[in-house]
Amino acid sequence: MKGIVFDREHWAIVLGGSTGFGLATAQKLANHGMNIALIHRDRKSAMVQIERSFDAIRETGVRLITVNGDALSAEARCSFLDALAEVSAPRRNVRLLLHSIAYGNLKPLVPAPPTVWAKPHRARQRLAAALGIAEDVLAQSLQPLFGREEGDPLHYLELTSEPDGDHCLEEEDFGRTVHAMATSLAVWTQDIFQRGLFAGSARVIGLTSEGNEVALPSYAAVSAAKGALEAVCRSIAVELAPYGIRANIVQPGVTDTAALAKIPGSQHMKAAARLRNPFGRLTTPEDVANFICLLCTDEAAWVNGAVIRVDGGERIGA
Repeated sequence: MKGIVFDREHWAIVLGGSTGFGLATAQKLANHGMNIALIHRDRKSAMVQIERSFDAIRETGVRLITVNGDALSAEARCSFLDALAEVSAPRRNVRLLLHSIAYGNLKPLVPAPPTVWAKPHRARQRLAAALGIAEDVLAQSLQPLFGREEGDPLHYLELTSEPDGDHCLEEEDFGRTVHAMATSLAVWTQDIFQRGLFAGSARVIGLTSEGNEVALPSYAAVSAAKGALEAVCRSIAVELAPYGIRANIVQPGVTDTAALAKIPGSQHMKAAARLRNPFGRLTTPEDVANFICLLCTDEAAWVNGAVIRVDGGERIGA
């Protein structure tokens, strides 16, 4: 990919670009000459490290616009696009719109019964009995292994606590999550299009996950959002194709990001992913950024309306 050089007038808009996939993609595209405009929402305490990452983008010589604001706010969106329009003249220079907003409610539909959360406890009991040691001694010996590759085969023995059954998904939780992680992509696409900011052969890309097909605990709202995101992307791919705009969904494998850490049982997910991945490791944000960069090239112009896995074969692993 060393030979990829983007038009120095082109811009990438990244929604959620201060960490994870969004930041990695911004850095990758900047390294290949694309200007970056990103909006993120972070606390002041996190900005010192984030600004270091932004400085690394600036050092590539591209132009960079950053806004710490709410990408789901109409006012913030309009202000952001107004600022971009001022510096990107002549217009029609947005080559990429990347939706990397990771905001969703991770609550269960109903409280999980004890028979679900107690499974690791029973497994530890049986193993401790077979070894002739106390369960707490076994647990203390195993705990340091969890989250590390050598402990992956034992992840089902990890210490777990009973989930909070007092907080279950409500109707409003679904609405907010679906808007944040799905329909907001349509709103941003419409606004950019109506302003005449999209370049010819522009790309719109969203990020989904295995939760689009697999039911995971406390993931119902996000899973619904991922399904909606894919539906939105298909419509963009069809309705905006006459204007030269392509839309695709990228499905990364399990990736160790701040968003993943918020999902209940994320340590189990990482262990299982490493065990079944043919390459024996997790997906990285850079893996995904590399592929998004490829999708932005002229050679990838015939890819439209697709959901593409970028997981090293994790999904097909035993």
